[in-house]
Amino acid sequence: MRKIMVPVMLACSLLATGCGTMGGSQQDGSKKSVGAVVDDALITSKVKAAFVADPDISAFKINVDTAKGVVSLKGEVKTLALRRKAESIASGVEGVRKVDNQLIITG
Repeated sequence: MRKIMVPVMLACSLLATGCGTMGGSQQDGSKKSVGAVVDDALITSKVKAAFVADPDISAFKINVDTAKGVVSLKGEVKTLALRRKAESIASGVEGVRKVDNQLIITG
């Protein structure tokens, strides 16, 4: 049963994320295709999952957004090393073109 729940939850997450912007205009006035929305949502999900899997990264303090393959990281980390690690993890996810690291060091 658990093997079924993870893919179902991921699919629901992708649909919920994508539906909010489907057919909507971007800040630059362009529209994103359904495929682009799903691709960006999948990248965001993969980055978040990678953060959760890492014992050093506090995934709940990092906001991840993706637009056209560019991942934006916002939030807090305790050290410069963790800021760099979060950026490295995000850039290692398939489909990520660039990482905009706006994490603030609080430690």
